Amino acid sequence: MTVELTMLAYSVGLLLVLVLVQANAGIMQYGLKALAGPRDELAPPKPFVARARRVVDNHREGLTLFAPLVLIAAVANVHSPITVLAAQMFFYSRVAHAIVYLAGVPMIRPLIWTIGLVGTVMMLLAILRII
Repeated sequence: MTVELTMLAYSVGLLLVLVLVQANAGIMQYGLKALAGPRDELAPPKPFVARARRVVDNHREGLTLFAPLVLIAAVANVHSPITVLAAQMFFYSRVAHAIVYLAGVPMIRPLIWTIGLVGTVMMLLAILRII
């Protein structure tokens, strides 16, 4: 398996971990019984629960851009040091982004997010043979 596909698999694994963190945070705030119901009358989420929800949504959005590009690269046999770097930039920045986001660290989060976006754009440009 290529490095790019490995990074994609790790990125999906990261999403799974983040979903579990989000679910656990929700259970800690609301209780399992409340979350097993229709959730119509839940109180507003506490800050950590809200951040956990946002980090899951944010990572899912990033994956919707990144995953198809990695699969296209694999099918088209596009593999280079650029695509490897792009995939590594995406995954490692997403790990750092999740940690910083969940910790509530201001200002640095958008910079880390940008690194992942640059990796995604690099993958696209490599597939299109622009770089």
